Amino acid sequence: MERNRAAPGESGRGIVVQSADDPPTVLNLAPGTSATFGRGSRDTQVDLVLPDAAVSRLAGRITAVEDYWLISNLSQRTTFVIQNPEGGGEFVKVAPRRLDMPVPFEFARVVVPSTGRPSAFYVFAPQHLYADHQAQPDGPADSTRMAFPLDETAKYFKVLVALCEPRLRDPSSPVIRTVPEILKRLGGAGLSRSAVNFHIDYLARTKLRVRASAAEAVAANEPDKADWQRAALVSLALQFDLVREEHLTLLPPS
Repeated sequence: MERNRAAPGESGRGIVVQSADDPPTVLNLAPGTSATFGRGSRDTQVDLVLPDAAVSRLAGRITAVEDYWLISNLSQRTTFVIQNPEGGGEFVKVAPRRLDMPVPFEFARVVVPSTGRPSAFYVFAPQHLYADHQAQPDGPADSTRMAFPLDETAKYFKVLVALCEPRLRDPSSPVIRTVPEILKRLGGAGLSRSAVNFHIDYLARTKLRVRASAAEAVAANEPDKADWQRAALVSLALQFDLVREEHLTLLPPS
């Protein structure tokens, strides 16, 4: 689903809540207003109906607050999941009876467990506000160093993008590509298997500085175990937006 609907209110403040139905139910919430969701009943009216027997009659409430929103889980036993479809698999959980939890995502998918397909709806919030870029007060002689200095034109970065691609395309994907799979995805690109191994080790040791836990260190010495380095690189690169969807253009057409 594309984020193509403007939020209501002055200067784009407020949020839009949209069901997954066809045609969808659309709720425009100005700052300070709320909408309820759930299964509903004759005695319990809700603004957004999720018609599944596993959904509480009054499951939750959403409140618009300027450029973000709050969610309350009014059910007794069910945990909600809020996904960021535009991110690298980010999600947050809303525990039962949790009230007014701030949600940081501009575009979110709220998933409520159900007996069939998960009951879900979307929330569109305004773009977040950011400070204008300003020069460091100490000047270039004492500039802040980059935590992860990556060269996006380097071959090691293409290896990292190929490694992260499955998760970028599907945040729920458990796939961690092997070295032969990375080599195949890059179409050779002047790389050998040993070169791909070198770039992965260089990323892990020098560029992203990932370290194994004690259990992972043991597993790393056993050839039948998964390569912890590759999994750790994917996790860190996506957590800190070092590899983003726009970088997929660096790969050959699939």
